[in-house]
Amino acid sequence: MGLISDELYESLNTNCKGEYLNINPSNSLCLQDVQTFKELLKGINKPHILEPKCKRFSPRPHQLFGERRSLDEKLHEPNNLPGLKCRNNWYKHSYHWADDDQVRDALNIRKGTIGKWERCATLQFQKMVTNSIPYHENLSSKGYRSLIYSGDHDKVVTFRSTQAWIKSLNYSIVDDWRAWTVDNQVAGYTRSYSNQITFATVKGAGHTAPEYKPRECLAMLTRWMSYQPL
Repeated sequence: MGLISDELYESLNTNCKGEYLNINPSNSLCLQDVQTFKELLKGINKPHILEPKCKRFSPRPHQLFGERRSLDEKLHEPNNLPGLKCRNNWYKHSYHWADDDQVRDALNIRKGTIGKWERCATLQFQKMVTNSIPYHENLSSKGYRSLIYSGDHDKVVTFRSTQAWIKSLNYSIVDDWRAWTVDNQVAGYTRSYSNQITFATVKGAGHTAPEYKPRECLAMLTRWMSYQPL
């Protein structure tokens, strides 16, 4: 993506040998390269590298209450919306949208079943799964189909990382790398493996691909669910 130089990339490969998290404290060259890498990318928006990096938005209810009127006014002035610089501003509006009674009626949400809507709600769990690869391997070996996709401008979980763990399963390639299209335009690239695994990139999408490319992702999912090639 042109974020680091070729020389730094080669130096990272040489000095770190693929280990960038649990670095040996005595490996000063690797530590130095990783620090340079982090410094170069600290101003990049990780969920989508082409979008501006803005302050993370995770409001408390009392923070939104005082802003309700001004936000509602903006929502009813379409000319204001295209000027929103940060995606986080849209997230702020989403709280009012999701709590609106008319919206909830349109979505057939039964009254009283859902309280105040919270984006990225914190879930209570007792076990942390740090590696899902064994689950994918188990399910795919039993014949369950899977569609695995990545936005190609996501730095949180890059498409290269996704490709790497799929390759670690050592499944043979059934349909090699090719473009998939929507309305005669390239929407991404796809490759199919044995045991019914389909991998796809979504061109121009970030971390949550359907958020950035809803039309393309709907087409992708519809084709896959209909047992059609992407």
